Amino acid sequence: MAAGTLLLSMVAGIAPAATNQTDDTAQLFARADTPLKMLDNTAYVGLIAQLERKSASLSETDKWHLRYLEAWQTAFVGQNDKARVLLEAIAKQAPTDDLRERARGTLINILGLGHRYEEAFAYLDQALDELPNITRNSTRQLVLGEAAQLLTEAGQYDLAINYADQLLQIPDASGYSCTGMRIRVGAEFHKGPHTDKLLSLLEHAVTTCLANSNTLSADTLRRDIAALKIEQDKSDEAIALLQNSYSGMMKLQYQDLASQYDVLLAEAYWKQGNLAQAEKYAVATVDIASKSEFAEPLSSAYQLLYQIARQKGDLRDALMYHEKFMSADNAHLDDVREKALAYQVVKQQVDAKKTELDTLNKQNQILQLQQALDRNAVQTSRLYIVLLLTLLASIGLWLYRLKRSQLRFMRMAREDGLTGIFNRQHFVDEAEQAMRSAAKATRCASLLLIDLDHFKAINDTHGHIVGDQVLRRTVAVCQRYLRSGDVFGRLGGEEFGILLPDCSAETAIERAEQIRRAIYSASADESQDIPISASLGIASSAHHGHDLRDLLAAADEALYRAKRDGRNRVVINISGYGATSAPTPKGGERNMAGRISDIAKDGEPFNYATEK
Repeated sequence: MAAGTLLLSMVAGIAPAATNQTDDTAQLFARADTPLKMLDNTAYVGLIAQLERKSASLSETDKWHLRYLEAWQTAFVGQNDKARVLLEAIAKQAPTDDLRERARGTLINILGLGHRYEEAFAYLDQALDELPNITRNSTRQLVLGEAAQLLTEAGQYDLAINYADQLLQIPDASGYSCTGMRIRVGAEFHKGPHTDKLLSLLEHAVTTCLANSNTLSADTLRRDIAALKIEQDKSDEAIALLQNSYSGMMKLQYQDLASQYDVLLAEAYWKQGNLAQAEKYAVATVDIASKSEFAEPLSSAYQLLYQIARQKGDLRDALMYHEKFMSADNAHLDDVREKALAYQVVKQQVDAKKTELDTLNKQNQILQLQQALDRNAVQTSRLYIVLLLTLLASIGLWLYRLKRSQLRFMRMAREDGLTGIFNRQHFVDEAEQAMRSAAKATRCASLLLIDLDHFKAINDTHGHIVGDQVLRRTVAVCQRYLRSGDVFGRLGGEEFGILLPDCSAETAIERAEQIRRAIYSASADESQDIPISASLGIASSAHHGHDLRDLLAAADEALYRAKRDGRNRVVINISGYGATSAPTPKGGERNMAGRISDIAKDGEPFNYATEK
C-alpha cells in the first residue's frame, strides 16, 4: 500500500480532532461507513489515514473494521485481485457477523466485475443465508443491493426486483434508497416491456437520486431513459438528455458508463442520418470499451461502424468492422450465458447439498428405527421404515426432476425462446463445425440470410403478439424446406440464417427461391390480412471460402443489396466482397458471372440461367 499511504498522508487532516479518543475513533468509523466513500473518496481516504495512525490503540474488532475499509479502497482504485485476498480473509476470520457479511457483499461486487460469476453467486448464497442474523441496516442494504444487481445481470429479473424491494423497505435507507430504486427500475427496464409507465419510474428515480446527491446513479438512470427514447424513435430527446449530462458524467471517471453514453449517442445520431457524429461517438466507444473489455457497448459500436462504412461504400473497412463486431458480439453473448449458467450451477449445487443432508438424516432415522425393533412393536416400526423409504423415493424422484431441469436449462441456453430454433450463439457454433467438416471433405456449402420485410411496421400496426405469430409462422414455413443436416437459427429480431452443407450455389438459389415464395404465399393463407415477404442473401464457399465469418459478411452484403433494390427477392454474392451487380438480361435471366438478383413482382420471380 505504498501509493495508497502517500495519498493518505496528503489528506490526513480533513477531520477535526476530538478530545475523547474513544469517541473520536467511533466518529471516524461512523463517517467512513456512510456513502462518503463514493461521494468524496478523497475525504474517505483521509479518514482511513487517521484511523491507521490510531491502529496501536484500536480494539481487535476495530482493527478488522479498519482492514475492511482499506480493502474496500483497494477495490475502488481497481486493485481487485489484492482486494479479493484481503476481503476473503475478513469474510473468514473477522470477529463479528457484520464485518464478515460486509466483506462478502463487497466480494460479490468485485468478483462480478472480474467475470468470476460462479464464485460471486457462491458468496451471494452465503451472504443471504447469514442475512437474518445481521441487524445493521447499512450492511443489510449492501447485501440486498449486490444481490439485486448480480441477479439482474444473470437475467433473474423477478428475483432482483424482490431483493431491491426488500432493500427499499429497510428503515433509514439514506443513500441506499436511490441505489435501490436504480437497481429496481433497471431490472424492470431489462425485463420489459418498455412502457410509458416505466419511463415515468425512471424519471422519478432520477429526481430521487439527485435529491440524495447521488449523481452516479442519476446518470446511470439517464442512460436507460435515453435507450428507451431511441427505441421510441425520439432520437432528438435522447441526444439532448445525454449531452446535457455528458460532461458531469465524464468527471465521475466510470469508464463503463462513459462507453454506454458514447454508444447511445452514436445510435441516436445514426438514426438521424448524421453519419459524422455517429462515427465520432462509435469510435470513442471503441477507444474506451476495447481497453476495459466492455463487450456489450463494444459490440454495438462495431456494428454501427460496419453499417456506416457500408453506407459510405468503404467495403474494405466494412468487412474489417463486421469481423470485429462478430468477435465482440460472441464475447458479449458468452458473458451473458456465463452469468446465467453460473447462477444455475450454484443454485443446483446448493439444492443438491440440501437434498444430500436430508437424505443422510432420513438414513440415520432408518438405522435408529432398525435398532429399536427389539424394543418396539415390529409391525409399527416396519410401518415407519416404509414411510421413510417412501420419503427417500420421493427424494430420488426430486433428484431425477432436478437432472431433467438441468438438461432443460442447457437446451434453453442454445434455443431461441420464441421460435424454438437455434439462437445466434449456438447457430454460429454449429455452423462453424459444419464448415470445418465441409472444408475437410472439400465439399461446397452455402449460407442463406433471411430478413422479413417491413417487420417493424407489422409490430407498430398490429402489436407484438401478432409480430411474434408472424415470426413463428415464418420459421414453420422455412422448416418445411430444410434437410436433416441444415443448420437453422434466429440471428436477432426478424433475421434468420440457414447453413446448407453440401449445397452448391445453384442449388442454394433454388432452395432460397422456394423459401421466398412460401413465405410470400403463407401470408395470403392467414385470416388476418397481413402481407408478409422476405429478402434473402446468399453466399457460397465456392466463391468465399470455408470461413464462416467471410460467408456471413458476403451473405449480409447480398441481403443489404436485396433490401436496397426493393425487397421480396433473392440476391447471391458470387464475385467476392464489394463486387457490383450484374446487368439484367431480357426475360429476367441473370448472368452467373456477377451477383445474381431475383426481383420478384407480385410474388412471381424471374427465372435463373447460368453462363454456358
